[in-house]
Amino acid sequence: MPDIHAPERLETGRLTLRRPTVRDARTIFATYASDAEVTRYVGWPRHAHASDTRTFVEFSDAEWRKWGAGPYVILHHDTEALIGSTGLGFETPTRAATGYVFARDAWGHGYATEALRAMVDVARNCGVYRLYALCHHEHRASARVLQKGGFALEGTLRRYALFPNLQPPEVCDVLCYSVIFENPSGTEGEMRS
Repeated sequence: MPDIHAPERLETGRLTLRRPTVRDARTIFATYASDAEVTRYVGWPRHAHASDTRTFVEFSDAEWRKWGAGPYVILHHDTEALIGSTGLGFETPTRAATGYVFARDAWGHGYATEALRAMVDVARNCGVYRLYALCHHEHRASARVLQKGGFALEGTLRRYALFPNLQPPEVCDVLCYSVIFENPSGTEGEMRS
């Protein structure tokens, strides 16, 4: 198994990111995972029942056990309200994907960029060489967040990913963004987009 040790809790200027627990399932479901507008461009099916969200928490626990990293829920410092999630999805010890999803009332406040930058720091400190993110080719808000987060557009992957919440569900083009770390695992690491 890889020797990856991401922090289970971290703080940014306005946010707390922490490993999800089973106690979060009901709030995750109500806040964003069951919302049709929020989940339109995500790669996982919208949660129809709270049991779907409990399955996500079980998946999260499995990722943390396997890799030493995984999903995070995002809470606002001031209100302690759960407003979204992000995380790292490891494919190899040096390559990971990231993404984010936020409740509608958290849109437009810069939280996604703040959380994304935190994931860049975690990835670098975990020894990742390549961190990437995919977004639906029409999801301009997400593309802007990735650009503000220091990610470079690599290109379009044609008919690459299923978007199960579109009506009808379809395989669509995605934009692939990445950050490449020249010297990960430390404060001396440089980032190249």
